[in-house]
Amino acid sequence: MLTRQEALDRVEQARDAADLFGPRDPARRKEAQRLYRSLAAVLHPDRAGPHDTQAHAASAELTRLHHEWQQTPTTELHTATATYRTTELHAVGSVANLYRTDGPHLVKLVRNPALNPLLHAEWHALTALRRLTDRHPWLRPYYPRLLDTSGDVPRGDRAFTVLEPLTTGFTTLTEVKKAFPGGLDGRDHAWMHRRLLRAVAGAHLAGLVHGAITTDNVLVHPAQHGIVLVGWTFAVDNGQPPLATDKTTRYPPEVHTGHSLTHATDVHMAHTLMLDLLAPGETRQRAFARGCTQDDPAQRPDAADLLTEYDELLHDLYGERTYRPFALPDTDTTGA
Repeated sequence: MLTRQEALDRVEQARDAADLFGPRDPARRKEAQRLYRSLAAVLHPDRAGPHDTQAHAASAELTRLHHEWQQTPTTELHTATATYRTTELHAVGSVANLYRTDGPHLVKLVRNPALNPLLHAEWHALTALRRLTDRHPWLRPYYPRLLDTSGDVPRGDRAFTVLEPLTTGFTTLTEVKKAFPGGLDGRDHAWMHRRLLRAVAGAHLAGLVHGAITTDNVLVHPAQHGIVLVGWTFAVDNGQPPLATDKTTRYPPEVHTGHSLTHATDVHMAHTLMLDLLAPGETRQRAFARGCTQDDPAQRPDAADLLTEYDELLHDLYGERTYRPFALPDTDTTGA
């Protein structure tokens, strides 16, 4: 736990919010919250006593700086039909930043105008998925919903996408993986993978290849057992070459050798996730995943066929399906 003097020094020497809490990055939100709580516990008037005016002033300044760190300057973005005012930075992706707005929307704003074509690819994919879900409404929960776009923008300007918000109750598979460093119980992973397979199979029915099935691009709603496949900026039509690749992504062999993306590419990536997430002792599910990550794309099963095969495996392992509650452990501590 920090001493009074250490807490005073941290707050009084901070030139601004970023100096105290670090860069404004959603990935740092919990770290900033822990630091705030640690400092507040030392400087709070109830702890410092009624006569410690220096600590009282530092406590007020700490609260101001923390509020400032949580805020993002408002930016107005215009489409042909509406104006959107961005507020808090929600997430940082490989191509674009996601911002909350002062309305019921998320705005995805590309960071570099040179990457506008990747956002255009996402518009194409999400439009195709909307047509798909109009025909097959049961697939609707598995994809983000496109509400508006910037359309074509002048050279040097940044394109953006307006999306239905998927914020309350959602986390990412990245956070799930961090929360279970020893790997997931196969029964918990089962409902996640079943739903991811449905999302992938649906996209393939629409003629799309997602092309970037990573833990950051799979949203999880633990309480509702929900899965949403997001991050469609690398999507292409089946059989097309990738528009770009991401150095941080683990691609199957055909991508590294310059071949076109196919539905088999997504199957490999989804089951690479399976191997990353499952506990080492989940031998039968892991064997299933390895059968879907063969080097030769022609040897990988179709996602639609895997829906039945995976259900049969789960029945063999666990019997009739029953609801199993799932929650991430609460790891948010003050450090005290």
